[in-house]
Amino acid sequence: MMSSPAPPETVMRLRYGVNESDSWRHFALGAERERIWARTRDLNLSIIRIFAFDKNAPDPIPDWPAYRAYIQAVLNVGATPMITFAGFRRPFDDPRAVRWFAEQCSELAWSCVEEWGGEAVRDWLWCVWNEPNNEWIGGGITFEQYRSVYEQTAQSIVRSLQPWLGARRPRIGGPSVEGFDPFWRDWVWRFVNEIDNSLIGFVNWHYYVEWRDQGEEGAPAAEALHRDLIMAQTAEYEARARLVARLLKDPVIWNLCGEWNAHSHYLPSVRARFNQSTFGAAYGASALMHLMRGGAHAEILWTGTDDACGYGILDKNAAPTPLYFAKWLCSRFVRYGDSLRFPVRWPRNREVDAVVAEGEGGRRSILMAHLRDEPAEYSISELSADLAGCHTLLKIDGETRNQVIAATCHGTLSFQGYGVAVATNVDGSDGGSFGHDWPTG
Repeated sequence: MMSSPAPPETVMRLRYGVNESDSWRHFALGAERERIWARTRDLNLSIIRIFAFDKNAPDPIPDWPAYRAYIQAVLNVGATPMITFAGFRRPFDDPRAVRWFAEQCSELAWSCVEEWGGEAVRDWLWCVWNEPNNEWIGGGITFEQYRSVYEQTAQSIVRSLQPWLGARRPRIGGPSVEGFDPFWRDWVWRFVNEIDNSLIGFVNWHYYVEWRDQGEEGAPAAEALHRDLIMAQTAEYEARARLVARLLKDPVIWNLCGEWNAHSHYLPSVRARFNQSTFGAAYGASALMHLMRGGAHAEILWTGTDDACGYGILDKNAAPTPLYFAKWLCSRFVRYGDSLRFPVRWPRNREVDAVVAEGEGGRRSILMAHLRDEPAEYSISELSADLAGCHTLLKIDGETRNQVIAATCHGTLSFQGYGVAVATNVDGSDGGSFGHDWPTG
């Protein structure tokens, strides 16, 4: 699907986030957790999605100390927890089993209230289930069964939070649909049309554009062609965000892309080639720009920390990947509430995506993703005439060796292969304007 024309100017309302899942222990309790927190804090994240009863997360009922540390790690980096309830391993159509699951979720919510206070916990996000339309992940639940689980779980969580909600709508949502399924949008439509919208605070959808290695299951055998095919699909994030927005009946309901990355192959070594590389960095920056254009309320990258899983932007020792730096450049220079313009038009968007962001204090920046594995140079003035004062350049590409380099911008942005760059009028000569330190590898 091709992206639709963006308005000449729009307001940035995308909140940044990551998932912390299978490698949660390194994030919450690991030897390098302080470094991981510092790196994560530099991303200006609004949401960190964590799990309960699934994804190797500690069980909060018998092991509350470990789960408390899991949540506290999210709070330590200044983000809001999004707790995803999954892993229901009893019969879906057994009313007693559904009631048991709802009570387990409610007990966790109440434990959080006792630990951190109702005034804080009422603003957290609570997600019911993970990819119910995917039999491998969601367990083969039907929508009718899911609806029963969702309604009872949401009602139980509301009872735990009710004394502190007042007139607020609880931030409970789902269905966390997996985007490969051709009928994923049916789940979203039924979710907002068959469930009381007063119990819905957000709709969560997931999208990975590819799962095949080159030459596998009909994928192009040529590596360059395969990469071009994947990169060409980042506009799908915008199309899906717009589609979900049209399905929402209530403007208060958030539109969340709760999982995304370039590749979801079953072998970590394969998906790492696409996700944890300069290709992944350019893909990620392009995907984020399309989510901005599409008006999504939040994006939650899969994943933050991981240990040789092929997805994460940080390893267990806090070493960053190129995608970390791409997300860093986006989150530091394209911020919530900024005024946005998208200067690139067809057919040039086949080789580059860009956004101009203007914010508080006269801050002005252009973020650009180069989408081709070849050298290229772009004149900033050709894209936007009001960027003459953007003399600070930050860039990652094929020759920067997995780090952001800083230089003076002389009116052009050049790339050696895939890359992401920012030209800005923010003075970062001391590094302090961009974070606690320069984000080097």
